[in-house]
Amino acid sequence: MVNHDLKIFEELESNVRSYVRSFPTVFKKAKGYKMWDINGKEYLDFFAGAGALNYGHNDEKMKQKLVEYIMSDSITHSLDMATEAKGNFLKKFNEVILKPRNLNYKVMFPGPTGTNTVESALKLARKVTGRTNVISFTNGFHGMTIGALSVTGNAMKRKGAGIPLQHVVTMPYDNFVSESLDTVEYLERFLEDNGSGVEIPAAMILETVQGEGGVNAANFEWLQRIEAVCKRWGILLIVDDVQAGVGRTGTFFSFEKAGITPDIVCLSKSISGYGLPLALTLIKPELDIWSPGEHNGTFRGNNVAFVTATEALTYWEDDTFEKSIAKKSEMITEFLTNIVKKYPELKGEVKGRGFMQGVSTPIEGLASSIAAKAFEQGLIMETAGPEDEVFKLFPPLTISEEGLEKGFKIIEESVQSLVSTKHPVAN
Repeated sequence: MVNHDLKIFEELESNVRSYVRSFPTVFKKAKGYKMWDINGKEYLDFFAGAGALNYGHNDEKMKQKLVEYIMSDSITHSLDMATEAKGNFLKKFNEVILKPRNLNYKVMFPGPTGTNTVESALKLARKVTGRTNVISFTNGFHGMTIGALSVTGNAMKRKGAGIPLQHVVTMPYDNFVSESLDTVEYLERFLEDNGSGVEIPAAMILETVQGEGGVNAANFEWLQRIEAVCKRWGILLIVDDVQAGVGRTGTFFSFEKAGITPDIVCLSKSISGYGLPLALTLIKPELDIWSPGEHNGTFRGNNVAFVTATEALTYWEDDTFEKSIAKKSEMITEFLTNIVKKYPELKGEVKGRGFMQGVSTPIEGLASSIAAKAFEQGLIMETAGPEDEVFKLFPPLTISEEGLEKGFKIIEESVQSLVSTKHPVAN
């Protein structure tokens, strides 16, 4: 039943609001992997701010650092001036993340959101190469501003631009058509043939696991071959790790296990660690040809986010955290695999990897109904894909095994209540 207090949002907030429709209650408190509404009802959070809360809600150490920083009258807003907080973050990010992975990137702060980092990446790629077009991939999602929207696949979101979205060619993502179609060969044929109508682009932009597009995971060989095509033709490879990065797929960067090194990497969402707005654009040094101030933004120096982001990196100082993600990722895969087997009525397919997994079902409206039923039972979970055909599990990476099991039980009960044949719920 819709909470009476939702009336204020219905009366005063724009129709564009969306998540409040999927999760119709007024939230008041959050900690770890749990949230509570104003009536005191507890929810398990298998949504994690669409990947912005990989470390859960109100992490104690980050909270303490944040409170100390604010209470000491330290710098909050600074444009891109040098501050102690920014310097601390840059140093730790280089030492804990980049150096151990043999990555050499300059760090750009493009503005506070994922779409800001994508816009800066596209702009820089065009500046470096002198070319105009960009190749994107089917079902990609990269943001809601015009440039980022032009490389996004979703028809409804693209239509919202209100103008033609140009200078982008969309190519099929891995397994978009079928397993038998080699989409890399298909793409390269367009580049090779002067009669194809496709010019050599400035860049290719992709997610290694497509979140909003349906939790589609590219295989590592496909990613390696895409990188090889880019190198052959002098095309810059941009990996959008806004949602798939910061541990969501099991490693800090989603592309690590594929063994590729993108020219430009886009990060946002969980990079601040605390849900505060922050974005980075990582650039190979030889590509960093910006003139001072050529790309700027009022809120690119979010110092309170630097403070929590620096503390968040302590999770990555050794391999303990990564090993825990791997173990719990296996639990998620096993659970979803069993759900698909146990409930054939779903006609389900397990998708994704790491803490970025879900089940796709071709039955119209079923994934959304399962997510809605789960919410009634106290679990927050969203859907993905062009037809909302995937219910996806996005819990915080810090969730306990007990918390996962509780969530699994609610999800299975929700599935069981909506498919035709009844099965006993596992203990």
